[in-house]
Amino acid sequence: MSYPTYTLEEVACHNGKLETGLWIVIKDTVYDVTEYIDKHPGGQELILEYAGKDATSAFNDFGHSSDATALLKLYKIGQLAEGERKKGKGPNEVRRKNRLNFFPLFRSCSA
Repeated sequence: MSYPTYTLEEVACHNGKLETGLWIVIKDTVYDVTEYIDKHPGGQELILEYAGKDATSAFNDFGHSSDATALLKLYKIGQLAEGERKKGKGPNEVRRKNRLNFFPLFRSCSA
């Protein structure tokens, strides 16, 4: 199955506010966890903290089980756009900055 690609800006528009759904990024993969948030064993707050953002570090730091990783696959909706992926980047290579960090007033989250 081929999945669409999304930018970090597009993911940020799905931050659980304004009924836009709740998307997160883990290891360059985009997940729609809108339906899962009430089922998360650690509570909603842990997911909401990363709504519309990259949650890779938090996911890895917690040490999720293989069952959790398998469950996550059910919510996969796409991949990050090539220029925004972390995979394969060396330690000295800086990830492209998300424009939302610099121009939050100009973000367009229209459908």
